[in-house]
Amino acid sequence: MVSLVKRFLHLEAASGVILFCAAILALLMVNSPWQSFYHAFLELPLQLRIGELDLHKPLLLWINDGLMAIFFLLVGMEIKREMQEGSLSSLRQASLPVIAAIGGMVFPALLYWLVIREHTELTSGWAIPMATDIAFALGVLSLLGSRIPTALKVFLLALAIIDDLGAIMVIALVYTEELHLLPLAIAAGLSVMLLIANRMRVMHLGVYLLLGAFLWVAVLKSGIHATIAGVILGFAIPHRRAHPDTPLRRLEHQLHPWSSYFILPLFAFANAGLSFDNLSWSDLGSGLPLAIIIGLLVGKPLGVLLTCWSAVKGGLAVLPNNVSWRQLSGLAVLCGIGFTMSIFIAGLAFDTTGTHFELARFGILLGSLLAAVFGYSLLCRTVRTGLIKEQ
Repeated sequence: MVSLVKRFLHLEAASGVILFCAAILALLMVNSPWQSFYHAFLELPLQLRIGELDLHKPLLLWINDGLMAIFFLLVGMEIKREMQEGSLSSLRQASLPVIAAIGGMVFPALLYWLVIREHTELTSGWAIPMATDIAFALGVLSLLGSRIPTALKVFLLALAIIDDLGAIMVIALVYTEELHLLPLAIAAGLSVMLLIANRMRVMHLGVYLLLGAFLWVAVLKSGIHATIAGVILGFAIPHRRAHPDTPLRRLEHQLHPWSSYFILPLFAFANAGLSFDNLSWSDLGSGLPLAIIIGLLVGKPLGVLLTCWSAVKGGLAVLPNNVSWRQLSGLAVLCGIGFTMSIFIAGLAFDTTGTHFELARFGILLGSLLAAVFGYSLLCRTVRTGLIKEQ
């Protein structure tokens, strides 16, 4: 289990660097003479047609609806595995990251709403600062190498997984505008079939992937965001505690490189292309970017730290081994790196061709950058002063 976590952390740290490069490349292209090529690439029409089924979308939507469903499949499998044998498998292990994640979701949303409450057309973006980008956060944390306790990295991993679960629930419950009953009924039937296959101990991955493909189409047509299909499929794939070779372990191992080195960087490249032509620093005071920055930079660490402190002082949880409160403070600031999931939710909350989405991306990019810089600086100070654990 320890070696599995170490490989996972190493992979995600490398992914963070690639994510950053993809985002910078998108920003450079969209603010250069190559802007037309960037937009032409994203608007490239792709069609999949099988009989009466006709899926005709630009490349951007195939990335956001299709490839991100694979990312959420991986998230679903990670949550299931961690609940069965990892950092969420016991009450003692799970209590602090679960409590921290809840605080880290509630406080940013609340601060966002307080800043934006008078602009009713913007309140739909309350969930934007809730999520943590695990790849970026672990990438920044990895810059400190072995000087950071492994327990702190595991804590971040567990917190981010719970964050992702919260984001998934918000996407399913809040950002579904219109339901189509027939595709929804088909999706429900396919979900039941996946559950039956799991209960009958069907171990052939092909069965689950085929049903999952049909499930993705049904969820897409139902009005619920198609990425939810990936989560349902992830929870249905069989896994047994401490077994060295299960369908979930095999698929997770196969998908990690694709997710880390292709899907997430491609999503970042496709969605981080913010043009600065019509933006200025004065736009920060327009409400939306400011609300997102406050949510990420203030709400996230405040929520994580206050709930952790309350849980530890109240005897509900204990600090991870060899982790000090100062280190936890730096980590809490790093949790304000929202980037991938924040941009994803912003695309659901606002029209991706409108000004609100552009302003939201402005706030997300700046807020995430500040969280990365401040979080890294705080952790550097704890390393330099040789802090191991505060009593």
